[in-house]
Amino acid sequence: MNGPSRQKLVSFTLVGLLSLPLLARGADRLDSEIGQAQAVAAKNGMVVAQEAQAARVGVDILRKGGNAVDAAVAVGFALAVTYPRAGNIGGGGFMVIHRAGGGDTTIDYRETAPQAINEKSFLDAQGNADPWKSRDSALSIGVPGTVAGLALAEEKYGSGHFTLADLIAPAIALARDGFAVADDTADSLSRDQARLKRWPSSAQIFLKPDGDVLAPGDRLVQPDLANTLEAIARDGPRAFYQGAVAEKIAAAIDAAGGVMTLDDLKAYRAVERTPVRGTYRGYDIVSMPPPSSGGVALIEMLNILEGYDLAHADAAQALFLMVEAMKRAYADRALFLGDPDRVQVPVARLTSKSYAAAWRATIDPARATPARDLGRGGGGRPEGRNTTHFSVIDRFGNAVANTYTLNFSYGVGLVAAGTGVLLNNELDDFAVKPEVPNAYGLLGYEANAPAPGKRPLSSMTPTIVLKDGKPFLVTGSPGGSLIINAVLQVVIDVIDRGMDIADAVSAPRVYDQWMPDTVFAEPGLSGDLIAALEARGDSVRVRRLPTSANSILVTPAGFVGAADPRTRGALAAGY
Repeated sequence: MNGPSRQKLVSFTLVGLLSLPLLARGADRLDSEIGQAQAVAAKNGMVVAQEAQAARVGVDILRKGGNAVDAAVAVGFALAVTYPRAGNIGGGGFMVIHRAGGGDTTIDYRETAPQAINEKSFLDAQGNADPWKSRDSALSIGVPGTVAGLALAEEKYGSGHFTLADLIAPAIALARDGFAVADDTADSLSRDQARLKRWPSSAQIFLKPDGDVLAPGDRLVQPDLANTLEAIARDGPRAFYQGAVAEKIAAAIDAAGGVMTLDDLKAYRAVERTPVRGTYRGYDIVSMPPPSSGGVALIEMLNILEGYDLAHADAAQALFLMVEAMKRAYADRALFLGDPDRVQVPVARLTSKSYAAAWRATIDPARATPARDLGRGGGGRPEGRNTTHFSVIDRFGNAVANTYTLNFSYGVGLVAAGTGVLLNNELDDFAVKPEVPNAYGLLGYEANAPAPGKRPLSSMTPTIVLKDGKPFLVTGSPGGSLIINAVLQVVIDVIDRGMDIADAVSAPRVYDQWMPDTVFAEPGLSGDLIAALEARGDSVRVRRLPTSANSILVTPAGFVGAADPRTRGALAAGY
């Protein structure tokens, strides 16, 4: 049996935010380094996020009568405080919204390049790509979109029971009162100490006077961020993009050698876009369109795989076919995808069943296709520990999948002095030069070249799967270039393999992004499966991978959430 019929709920009596484990089928496939997600069951609403305090903020909004968008906006602002390495108001992202009674939309609040950025901005004097410029310097900072995006979502699709100020209030309190450093934040501060130490304004917040990072149990207090959030609560998004806050952001970037101006900030707009849609075995896939590559690549891979009986296929063969689909979609990503406001993106063709059939015909079921044979894109033609995803559903039938980012962990590491705002290094997601990989090994070409005001291509894949027009699965993940593959495997594990959501989120994953010509496998994938891939010609590397597919499954009995165990402190919370 597939889908909800496989869900064996222990109970739906939920006291406060208690977790109720489901039967952990397939536990023998899981790895001790990954751990096992604990499923949480609830009837009225669910939030799954990478940081527990923010998840509880969202559930509190749902309990008070808010809808999924209200809760998502509150979670987004709260994570900017409690999960500073990825939660943000100094970065950007994407929101996919399903509205009860029908109707789907997306909010594109991806960062944009300042007007002074051009195709030579990230090259050295000899015309070679300079990774320091695009990853570690203030030139890499894109105009932040999060504040505009969350405000637009609330204005158009909130319940009307809350003001924007109401939804920001929990974040303000967390920033002003502080909280004890724990879990993933403690881990990441230790890893990223050098990145933060470069900037005195950042060191003042996240480091002690002796230069050591805040340790577990130390209190993280962010008064400047509280003041910035209060200004946004009082005056709306213009308080971020104009006036004193904007002036401090522009001044900090200028002092650090960047090129963003007050005019760049004032000109920023979040954009509502039509979702990219597909079907898979009777389910409707609703995902993010360009400038995210996620939805197009996800649907392209699912279309290719729909031609195979994965539910009954030998495990090794099913894994091999999935890797072959990944290679082809990522080759297309490199060639065709970019900012739809600047380049023509053939979304309809790439997501069509006929295009997938042509790709499927090129797959040799017994032999891996070398990446070089796929050329610059396909169809027969010659982002990590840096992002965070949360899923929300309410009792009315609304659902939100939201993924947003600073790019690297803590972005470029720079807090704009006097604002508390950590700034992104998102412009490394451009193809700074054809055939030169970005920090995640992704190649790109002219469609994703840097240009003034342009939005860099993203791999973020917030996705809602519908059955008979109603939410069935809400999912997404951080992980840079790995995101699309993580979401693909959660969808396949639930629909084709009939896994419950805890097992689907916890199962070891594989990743292939065309270039480099390597399959990456998580610890816990059986040696027999790895050997089977290698016997067909794939090169396989086993390593820990920074994805975290916080997901919600809708069953006949109610909502079941699972927080990915790859992130310490992630929480599924419902009521």
